[in-house]
Amino acid sequence: MSETLPVIAVPPSESSKQDREWVARALEGDEWAYAQLVGKYSKALHHHISRTVHATREVEDLVQEAFIKAFNALGTYSSSYAFSTWLYKIATNHAIDFLRKKRLKTLSIDKPVQGKDGELQMELPDVTYRPDRHIVESQRSDVLKAAIDKLPPKYHRVIVLRHQQEMTYEEIADTLQLPLGTVKAHIFRARRLLYARLRDKRDSL
Repeated sequence: MSETLPVIAVPPSESSKQDREWVARALEGDEWAYAQLVGKYSKALHHHISRTVHATREVEDLVQEAFIKAFNALGTYSSSYAFSTWLYKIATNHAIDFLRKKRLKTLSIDKPVQGKDGELQMELPDVTYRPDRHIVESQRSDVLKAAIDKLPPKYHRVIVLRHQQEMTYEEIADTLQLPLGTVKAHIFRARRLLYARLRDKRDSL
């Protein structure tokens, strides 16, 4: 009869303890604490996402968006798991969602499909047609522009350079003579502010 070995609980590493402390402080509204987590895991998360998404220009944005998703879901994090494991799961799911949406956009419905009776042309009804769609899109654009215009100057300029002038993070850092880490932090905080301001108006448009 085999003897059952006792289960030995492995204490968390010093790194995990530090993560949990920063998470607890972030949940209390300490932005500096969450910035520490962003700084600690940005490079690793970039490498993690780039293994799934190979377009370097898009990886930077996906990293930022994954951190924002993690921040908004921080209340669901359980300290019984390593923060890094939880964060990587969010990043992985976000990268997969991005690729899935990208594939859907590139799926051609105009190209004939080869069948046993010859070529078949797909004809799908436009169920998304709305006669007021251009008005709704215009309203959304106006709301977004208004939200961007209300950003503090240091956040406004990086968002404009990134999303309107489509500069890379490195180009923004060179243009503004700022460290790359500062640019990333400003864009992260700007997007968080935009998300918070647009969230309440999303259902009305």
